Amino acid sequence: MARVTPLSSVRNIGIIAHIDAGKTTTTERILFYSGRVHRIGEVDEGSATMDWMVQEQERGITITSAATSIQWRDHRIDIIDTPGHVDFTMEVERSLRVLDGAVVIFCAKGGVEPQSETVWRQADRYKVPRIAYINKLDAVGANFGDAVESIRKKLQAKPIPVQAPVGAEGGFSGVIDLIDQVMLTFEGDHGVDVETRPIPDELAGAAAEGRERLIEAVAEEDEVLLAAYLEGRPISTDEIRAAIRRITLAVRAVPVFCGSSLRNKGVQPLIDGIVEYLPSPGDLPPVVGVHPKTGESISREASDSEPFCALVFKIATDPYVGKLCYLRVYAGHIEAGKAAYNPRAGKRERLGRLVRMHANRREDIEELNTGDVVAAVGLRELTTGDTLCAENAPIVLEAMQFPEPVIAVAIEPDTKADEEKLTLSLHKLAEEDPTFRYHTDHETGQQIIAGMGELHLEVIVDRLIREFDVRARVGRPQVSYRETISRPARGEGRFVRQSGGKGQYGHVILEIRPRAELIGNGFESKIRAGAIPTEFIPDVESGVHEAMASGASGFPVIGVDVRVIDGSFHEVDSSPVAFRIAGSMAFRNAMEKAGPIRLEPLVSVDVVVPEEYLGEVLADVSQRGGDIDDVAQQAGARIITATVPLARMFGYATDLRSLTQGRGTHTMQFARYSPLPPGGHAEAAGKTL
Repeated sequence: MARVTPLSSVRNIGIIAHIDAGKTTTTERILFYSGRVHRIGEVDEGSATMDWMVQEQERGITITSAATSIQWRDHRIDIIDTPGHVDFTMEVERSLRVLDGAVVIFCAKGGVEPQSETVWRQADRYKVPRIAYINKLDAVGANFGDAVESIRKKLQAKPIPVQAPVGAEGGFSGVIDLIDQVMLTFEGDHGVDVETRPIPDELAGAAAEGRERLIEAVAEEDEVLLAAYLEGRPISTDEIRAAIRRITLAVRAVPVFCGSSLRNKGVQPLIDGIVEYLPSPGDLPPVVGVHPKTGESISREASDSEPFCALVFKIATDPYVGKLCYLRVYAGHIEAGKAAYNPRAGKRERLGRLVRMHANRREDIEELNTGDVVAAVGLRELTTGDTLCAENAPIVLEAMQFPEPVIAVAIEPDTKADEEKLTLSLHKLAEEDPTFRYHTDHETGQQIIAGMGELHLEVIVDRLIREFDVRARVGRPQVSYRETISRPARGEGRFVRQSGGKGQYGHVILEIRPRAELIGNGFESKIRAGAIPTEFIPDVESGVHEAMASGASGFPVIGVDVRVIDGSFHEVDSSPVAFRIAGSMAFRNAMEKAGPIRLEPLVSVDVVVPEEYLGEVLADVSQRGGDIDDVAQQAGARIITATVPLARMFGYATDLRSLTQGRGTHTMQFARYSPLPPGGHAEAAGKTL
């Protein structure tokens, strides 16, 4: 079957920005003006098409990325609206991995905000061409020039305004197209009618200067336009647009548009900009992967005639159809009902039902072509990051890298019935969300869930309650403490039982000493002259290890060497059980004399913060009992390396965001155990989310 839309007319784009910059509001207008929907949904009213989850509607934020598709000027634009909250940055990450271009939205009042920096760095990592849209020009304090300058300074990018606003704040009335030198106003219901007018005389001079600056900025990055500029000949609008497209695709500059999506001004020219300046799948370099068996590098051109290959970038659970696997097709063509190969699992997957998504609604399609962003129903074996390909031309595409969870809490089911459903529900949620993890702590017996922040885990628990009908209480996990000893000691254990017939007899004397490092334990036998028969020594060791598991006060023992030096046995009554119990008794007896010490886990923490927040963050780390190991400088930020008690790090992700206005990030990993200071550390009690 011939494809409906030529590859050159396909655009796969993401809408990315800081929280509350207007991503979903802008997407709603795009859907409306393209005829995809016939009523504009509003975020504040909880009626936005793309924010379909109950949790999104209640909070007025985007939590999960939602896909849709529109037609505009004979082009098909596949759009993914992404979250802005830092807890859900993984949704942005996996969207950018498979998209060809992005629209980055900035607030005209705030300019580049903290999460703007994060999503910009993510787009840089994947070399995603992008255009910028300065939104909310009707807001009090809006300043187009300042917002553009913040892109230049904070993101170290090259913004090139292709539009200029007419008026500001309450007086914002339209935009000037600097390339065509016309004024655009947005009339009729919801700004549907775009009126082209001459530029008012009082703005004509500034508009002409803006066009000249635009040409100069583009010529600095494009040799073709530079040659025409140096020749001094008139430059046509087509030449300017072609040059802007070239430098945008090369990620050397960012065209800047402006408007107010909420007031229905400026969105249609933005959609034109998506078509004109962002790439089609065929504009990008071939996708590169490796052969699953040989590791040989393989590339695939963006063409329907190439062998089929696609990347699974998202898994979702649909209450009506079950598991949905979102796919980005990089090359080739396949029809519904045919099978594709999963190299990771070494299995074929039948693509029984294919759908094009519109938020949470589905439209059945009969085939997949190069450049499609669609979903497949019922593929049970697939996980996020898997490749689907032709079995006779296997390839494994580079999988996505996801950040490790930064906050963990304990979760306990309210009833026995909830306990049975909890594990299954957590498995489904973890399958959807690679940054959500769960496990059972075998030392504390708690079920631990971990995620990217408190809001992330709050939404997880809310979904457990609403979608999976699981009731649970949530609190902080217990810290896994350890014990050791401060001095050598000797202990004796004698187990004697006599009950009429054959009795039990075991007698062990041992010494314990602290190790130089708090790592592991040692055991050896120095028994001479057969005080304890050799066959009972392993039983003594088993008894010692049993006692080590709970120490003097209930915590596992580390950093201790044990030496069995003497004992006695009975020809008839001695048994493996008796010597195991005697060994355990001897170790406990020695521990009481050896000055037991409780140990706490320390974590190594790397904190990346802008220079202006360095003092506050250092002070906070010190208040948590942390030792500052190093403060380094890198790309305008400071990297603090510190060693901090784990018990003082619960909730740190949220506290760090408060200290740094959301601009600080951190990672941590276990470092070592250290003696717990007198008084220990206060730990928060459990709470119900």
